[in-house]
Amino acid sequence: MKQLHTYLFFINLLTISCLYGQEEQNIKAKDTLPVIAIDTLPPAEKYGLRAGVDLARIIRSTVDNKYSGFEIVGDYRFYKNFYIAAEVGNESLIRDEENIDVEGSGSYIRAGIDYNIYDNWYGMQNNIYVGLRYGFSTFEQTLNEYSIFTGTDYFGANTITDKIKAKDLTAGWAELVLGIKVELIGNLYLGANVSLKTLISEKKPDRFDNLYIPGFGRTNDFSNIGVGYGYSISYLIPFFKRKK
Repeated sequence: MKQLHTYLFFINLLTISCLYGQEEQNIKAKDTLPVIAIDTLPPAEKYGLRAGVDLARIIRSTVDNKYSGFEIVGDYRFYKNFYIAAEVGNESLIRDEENIDVEGSGSYIRAGIDYNIYDNWYGMQNNIYVGLRYGFSTFEQTLNEYSIFTGTDYFGANTITDKIKAKDLTAGWAELVLGIKVELIGNLYLGANVSLKTLISEKKPDRFDNLYIPGFGRTNDFSNIGVGYGYSISYLIPFFKRKK
């Protein structure tokens, strides 16, 4: 009986020793596991000046011999989803209609505010935005030729080729803009936009109407509404960062 008690004592001691050794191995294994650092700081977003050029006007100038134009685009993020935006450019277009040939040329500026409605993922700074602009243009119109009809002209219209130039003309309009800007690589953005415009004021020549207003576009007799579009490439110059 004494030998049996001794035998059981050694079995219990061996079991406890094995369990204790296993627990030590588990603790050492946990101590050797790699530690993964988790960034608990909120993401910071860049604030700065984004400037570039309108690609649509450059492309059109190369394929349309009646048009030439160049536009600089820019915006500045001043508060969360709000941007101050502006476009400055120069345009010239010849409208060769059935009875009249007129060239409008001059400079313009559009300025206003954009609001970004897109909720970016972590680390992204893309824009889907709506904006308002006020545009102002100073330009001149050149009437190259025009046709007139008289009651005694049985052979068609009488074409007058004397040039008439009207200078120091102005126009103002308002715009609603919808656009997108996507970051390609390293602060370089590609953008596209469409705009709906309404003409507020214009100074017309004495003997004919403005058929084309730089910055606004084509005009017509039945409406003050116009449309526009653009494609841009721009680069963001970051000044500082703020928490999202």
